[in-house]
Amino acid sequence: MNAPLALAAVGEAPTTGPAPLIQLRDITKTFYRGTTPIDVLHGISLDIHAGEFVALMGASGSGKSTLMNLIGLLDRPTSGNYRFADAEVSDLGADRRALLRLQSFGFVFQQYNLLASGTAVGNVEMPAIYAGLGREEREKRAIELLTSLGLRDRLDHHPNQLSGGQQQRVSIGRALMNGGAVVLADEPTGALDSKSGAEVMKLLAELNARGHTIILITHEADVARHAHRIIEIKDGRVVSDTPTPQAAAAKNAPPIRPVAHRPTRVSATDVWEAARMALHALRSNLLRSLLTLLGIIIGVASVIAMLAIGNGTRQSVLDSMTVMGTNLLLVRPGAPNVRPSNGIVATLVAEDAEAINELPNVAGASPEYFAQVTVRFRDRDYMTVVTATNAVFPQVRAWQIETGTFFSEDDVKDYLPVAVLGRTVAKAIFPSGQEAVGNVILVNNIPFRVIGTLASKGATPYGWDMDDIMYVPTTTGSLRLFGQRYVHRITVKVADLAAIDETQEAITHLLTRRHRVEDFQIRNMTSIIQTATETHRTMTILLGSIAAISLLVGGIGVMNIMLVSVTERTREIGVRMAAGARRAHIMLQFNGEALAICTLGGVIGVLFGLGAAWLFAYFGRPVLLSPEPVFLAFACAFATGLLFGYLPARKAANLDPVAALASE
Repeated sequence: MNAPLALAAVGEAPTTGPAPLIQLRDITKTFYRGTTPIDVLHGISLDIHAGEFVALMGASGSGKSTLMNLIGLLDRPTSGNYRFADAEVSDLGADRRALLRLQSFGFVFQQYNLLASGTAVGNVEMPAIYAGLGREEREKRAIELLTSLGLRDRLDHHPNQLSGGQQQRVSIGRALMNGGAVVLADEPTGALDSKSGAEVMKLLAELNARGHTIILITHEADVARHAHRIIEIKDGRVVSDTPTPQAAAAKNAPPIRPVAHRPTRVSATDVWEAARMALHALRSNLLRSLLTLLGIIIGVASVIAMLAIGNGTRQSVLDSMTVMGTNLLLVRPGAPNVRPSNGIVATLVAEDAEAINELPNVAGASPEYFAQVTVRFRDRDYMTVVTATNAVFPQVRAWQIETGTFFSEDDVKDYLPVAVLGRTVAKAIFPSGQEAVGNVILVNNIPFRVIGTLASKGATPYGWDMDDIMYVPTTTGSLRLFGQRYVHRITVKVADLAAIDETQEAITHLLTRRHRVEDFQIRNMTSIIQTATETHRTMTILLGSIAAISLLVGGIGVMNIMLVSVTERTREIGVRMAAGARRAHIMLQFNGEALAICTLGGVIGVLFGLGAAWLFAYFGRPVLLSPEPVFLAFACAFATGLLFGYLPARKAANLDPVAALASE
């Protein structure tokens, strides 16, 4: 693609006949120190044709470097017109100027401005990344350029392993990577010895002979004499424009024209390259990267471990309460002013349970009176709790019989002295696997025959062993053990849990009619479980919030480190911009670094969090792992990279190329 066609969208139509490649008309540039204006260029006008070798010469402070920055589209003039390849470019935005630099210009700096973390090949191929060339293609071209520059045996060397002359050759190779139709050399021999300087000038002359337009900035007359035309600048004005003797003898190849290398939109390749550069940057400063990772790792691991422990604890409590039954109503006596000496509120009786049992949606109602007793079998005593209840108790409490049977309604009516033992009681008085059923035990010195044992229920949420209990018929307990007819509570099992509230209301009406006063209280096990669930959910959220704060702190650490990184790498950013990187490329690179840190930290944090949860489970703590907290923690780490990497990345992308290149 020829230059006018490539630039038609941003400038004017080309004029007829040959036009200068670079046309400057009345160019001025004013800087401000605070509110004080400083005029650097005063109405510069000049033409540079394709294929010329031009030296811009002047003393320090004359404005030649400022003029070079304007020609290379690193800066914009305050006023005047700049036409490049017959298209007006003085008012282009930052990204369009970056695209033109990518297509048309190559820079050779006095201090080389090579990336310390890159090899010779890596430095040379860098502009081609922004031109959209594939990795193999650009590496091949970089090797060819370095070989032609005499650096075949230095391909994998870093800048600190190269001499000054070799570094400048690498810089020239970088300038030519995308074609280098126009090479801007800013004091290219200023940091070199005389021999290396002569070699560099010879290279620039050879490039010009091949058709490259060379614009040399220097303050040395001996260096300027290598050019074919010397433009002297003094106090921001052109004071002379003269050809050199070399101009008449020059035999150059046809001029190299700018060629567009890439589309204007950021592609998937750009994203991939940004990720690759991000990982390379992390490796180049490994200790800092590891310390930054640590905050993300701790945050993610904390979220996973805290939520796993919180959910495990909640599930453990719910399981324990579920064992007691979720479809239960507990009816308790509620007249505190009627309290006999034995401490029981004397309002509920076993007959109330029988009446409740006749209501709709009631699967069973069991009266319960419990007291502490001493159980003896032969020479073995054991203190436990005995509960007097009716025959439907196992169905109400969903408690399975392990051996033998539970007492029947006839046993209750006949006041039979029979007992059913919980597993803890059975093991205590019948050790070594001895069969309990059929034996006679003494309960407070009153003989009872064991007719069954219950399956294990475990502990309640409050730590009480539900298996440390025995059951006897209501009538037998009332007559032989307790000596009174009132009960501590009535447990009601509802058939349809959806109608539990209506059943509770029916029981309230029934007992109020029977007692002629509301001297009882009804507690809904469903509401108790809901309360416990909400309490533990709140605790889990609290634990998760604490862990999330640690992740937030880690994210702030990432942002802080990235801001420091932008400050430290300001010149690198300027070099990349000079090579054609647009703001989107810089954003991708630095946001990619933050994202890489947080993503890698998220992966490691997930592993640590799962390991911590496993360790808690190994030591017997209730732990419940589910995919949601793991996904949530990793997603938060990923989002942290995007969020906290954006501000540093935007700061980097908005840097002025000239100021960035001038930073130390």
